[in-house]
Amino acid sequence: MDTTMKVLIVDAATGFYRVQRYPLGAFYGPVDLGLHLSGKYNSLNIGVGLFAGSIFPGSNRLVFTGFSPAWGGFYVSSMGGAGLVFDDLGINMLSIIGMAATPKLLVLNRQHGEEVELELDPMDPEPIWAEDGVYSLLKYSFEKHKDRFTNPPRVLAVGPAAKYSDMGAIASQPVVQGKLSHVDTWAGRGGLGSKLFQQHGICGVVYGGTHIDEDFRDRKVADVWFQNRYEQKLMAKDIEATKKYRFDPDFDTGGTFGVNYAKNAGSFLGFNYQTIFWSEAQRVAFHEKHIKNHYLKQFNEETITPKQFANCGEPCAAVCKKNHGIYKKDYEPYQTLGPLTGIFDQRAAELLNRKTDSLGYDAISAGGMLAWMMECLDKGLVKPEEFGVSSVPRWNRETFRTVEDSAHNAELAMRLLDNTLGQDPLIDLKEGARKFARRLARRKGAAVMDAFVFNSFARKGWMVPNQYWVPGVLAPMPAMGRYYMHYAPQYLDPRTLGKICVDRMKTELMLDNLGICRFHRAWAEEMLPEIVETLYGKGAALLLNTHISSRRINCRNSSVFWESERAIDLVHQYLLRERANGCSEENLDHWITRFTENKHEAALDYWYEIRKGIDESLREE
Repeated sequence: MDTTMKVLIVDAATGFYRVQRYPLGAFYGPVDLGLHLSGKYNSLNIGVGLFAGSIFPGSNRLVFTGFSPAWGGFYVSSMGGAGLVFDDLGINMLSIIGMAATPKLLVLNRQHGEEVELELDPMDPEPIWAEDGVYSLLKYSFEKHKDRFTNPPRVLAVGPAAKYSDMGAIASQPVVQGKLSHVDTWAGRGGLGSKLFQQHGICGVVYGGTHIDEDFRDRKVADVWFQNRYEQKLMAKDIEATKKYRFDPDFDTGGTFGVNYAKNAGSFLGFNYQTIFWSEAQRVAFHEKHIKNHYLKQFNEETITPKQFANCGEPCAAVCKKNHGIYKKDYEPYQTLGPLTGIFDQRAAELLNRKTDSLGYDAISAGGMLAWMMECLDKGLVKPEEFGVSSVPRWNRETFRTVEDSAHNAELAMRLLDNTLGQDPLIDLKEGARKFARRLARRKGAAVMDAFVFNSFARKGWMVPNQYWVPGVLAPMPAMGRYYMHYAPQYLDPRTLGKICVDRMKTELMLDNLGICRFHRAWAEEMLPEIVETLYGKGAALLLNTHISSRRINCRNSSVFWESERAIDLVHQYLLRERANGCSEENLDHWITRFTENKHEAALDYWYEIRKGIDESLREE
């Protein structure tokens, strides 16, 4: 097997390109190599791991790295299945530098030769976006260039959000029977679509080829490895490991949407996190009526029972894509653009999710931002006309009508999204929602800012947290919004939490660096170092490299203490709930007492304790 990684470096300003080789050992994949190239060129890097094209399930993630316009620091985002076609280019990574003078579509094609053919195709995306946003651009790009490829190419594209905000995502769709499927896949978090468009002038990439690498395909050998550790063959272990994402009989549902909503009755987050102030009984009763017996019931009847499952573009037993027609149902987008914004009906959530996706937004960040704006309207902190709308949300818990009020709230949220677009929008997100919120709070009062839940980084970086009611999602880690932190519900003292967050970051970074989907982590975390050792003799070196890369990323950690009251309350109410649920840790009572005596001072100390644990775990080795 080749022990070098080949990077195609493309200057978007001139069209010049070259292939640079990097030795395996100095770098192990698209994350650590992307960190190096980002520091050197401020590039956007797109690559695959060592095992792309191999027999290992989940090994074909396409990994995007660069300095995030939204977060401000180095960021990693990844997309399921899109690495399978990328591997046919015969390179490990594409690194885009420079800025095209006008928007371009980058076309990469390798057909029966040693060279990748490259073209920068000029295009004006605005008229194409006008039809159906990013989906129109995907279709246009595919139809225009598909006949140039021996095998169907894959397309990456951005939407209007990449032009008008810092949280533009990158979208793709697998090709099935010669046509783009409805199973869209996303590199959403971090706003790397905004980076691609605003800093490099690229609105999409079409790629494909016929190059065949020497990939690991010996299933008998792999089965021996898995048999020795798990007493199961590879596929049997993978099927067991991915049951949550396929179908979990313990909850009689499947996928992230189904399993999470089946078990979060007492901890669900709704109405811009205001549910943290409800009693446990109130949350359970509301969940029973509006989620279990409607939102989740619809999902189970329309998606799980008829087995509307698909994969991301690579053969995989997880079939984690849960669909209803053209709509793909994942937990976090259908949570932030669902209960968090006061929507508990699938029809309403589908409309809002589709609108957000078509505009090319990171759905999780967009949902958190919309929930905050809707609370500002609900509480009269901002007048409707100031956001360019004519109504306020229907957020009354006591009188909430599942279908009617969800539809109203979705319509309002879609109008708010419309008002983020254009050269002079009422809701100006060009410098990010955090900066927009600050400016609004100066005019309207601190209560505006206090309702917005996000992680802060450096001067204007921000990130809506993952949708779990745990303090780990607000930890001062160097890259938030992904699962580079601990998000299990059990209580840990904050310093220990920081250390556990680092353990999680290193493990997740290793998966990303090897291009492995985290849905397969139940075996991948344990087996990958052994596999790398067996095939390349570098298992221990991989783990050391992962630690060093994590430390290098953390060297740029400019996390800022929580800027909103609601973020502090989320932690405080979590602590109270843990005690109410029977946690008897002495340290828990200490922090509850501290928060009761002086909430803001306690929160600052709690935050710094997490940060101490993070930095202690990433000291030199």
